Amino acid sequence: MKVPLLDLKMQYAQIRGEVDQALKEVCESQQFILGPVVSQLEGRIANYCGSAYAVGVSSGTDALIMALMACGINNGDMVITTPFTFFATVGSIVRMGATPLFVDIDEKTYNIDERLLVETLDRMPYDLRGRVKAIVPVHLFGQCAAMAPILEVAGRCGLAVIEDAAQALGAEYRFPSGARRRAGAMGQMGCFSFFPSKNLGAFGDAGMVTTNDEELAAKLSLLRVHGARTKYLHDVLGGNFRLDAMQAAVLQVKLRYLDQWTAGRQRNAGIYRRLFEEKGLQHIVLPFENTPRHIYNQFVIKVPSERDSLKTFLNERGIGCEIYYPVPMHMQPCFSSLGHEPEDFPVALEASNRTLALPIYPELEEGQLAYVVDKIVEFYSSKKMAKII
Repeated sequence: MKVPLLDLKMQYAQIRGEVDQALKEVCESQQFILGPVVSQLEGRIANYCGSAYAVGVSSGTDALIMALMACGINNGDMVITTPFTFFATVGSIVRMGATPLFVDIDEKTYNIDERLLVETLDRMPYDLRGRVKAIVPVHLFGQCAAMAPILEVAGRCGLAVIEDAAQALGAEYRFPSGARRRAGAMGQMGCFSFFPSKNLGAFGDAGMVTTNDEELAAKLSLLRVHGARTKYLHDVLGGNFRLDAMQAAVLQVKLRYLDQWTAGRQRNAGIYRRLFEEKGLQHIVLPFENTPRHIYNQFVIKVPSERDSLKTFLNERGIGCEIYYPVPMHMQPCFSSLGHEPEDFPVALEASNRTLALPIYPELEEGQLAYVVDKIVEFYSSKKMAKII
């Protein structure tokens, strides 16, 4: 049996007619850069996230870079973030000339540990804390970080909060008051990626920045067109960060199906949980739901041992799986000048060594999910690890 990590051909087959028609309309208009299709998508994404504004950009990475630019992040500044994330989070900070200040992750959610964040800021010398300008929490794998304490300490310390929501479109967080907000509508800005493998994926690179601040929205719109309000007159130094109409057209079609696809991912997560319990795999740690709406961009398990061997075993039996992320950011060669040791962030290090993402896309059938779980049982049985299974 084949169980790919993701099968975008199945998704496309469901919506082929609508997508083809949307692309045809863009081709007939011959308006490929920004324009009405992009504006329509921006309005719909803003409405979906519960934010006042959304600005379409060329990728999730460019969304982060633009958000940092809009906050005035510059040489010598420090930005707090997590060491357990995709490279773009930290790479964007460094590209702005700033220094990433890592805070370890929560062992259950894999998101930044909000308690350590508060402790880190509170114990920093006053002069050093003055260099910290922003916090970039990552809503990893489709679940929001603990935004209430993050926003509280950011407000107390005068820091901007830029949500890296690349994997979390539609995820929700419940505040202590009971109010629920969606990813991208809680900090000063939220950054989204529409890379094809995301729960809402384009036919190439695309991204979005959301905000509730009118001035920030205007600044973002200016930055994405080389900082020019009028042609050939550049008020600020921006870049070519524009979203093209072809990608916007595809995303508009897919957005209509997003809640349906999210429900499918959530259903499959529930099936996995039942199957793991039935098979007695209690020593494999399943995703921890700490928020009211986890959208399961990934379904990541933590295994007790031999993660890499398990991945190879599953791949050889037709099961797609992936390691997110095998090398935490503080151990990336290009950040060696920061001087970190592997043990500086032990929870992130453990996650990089023991986690594995299983197929979760909505078109999967229960038989395929059962096959995945059965093969995990087979792997650990073959290792004579009775105490695990």
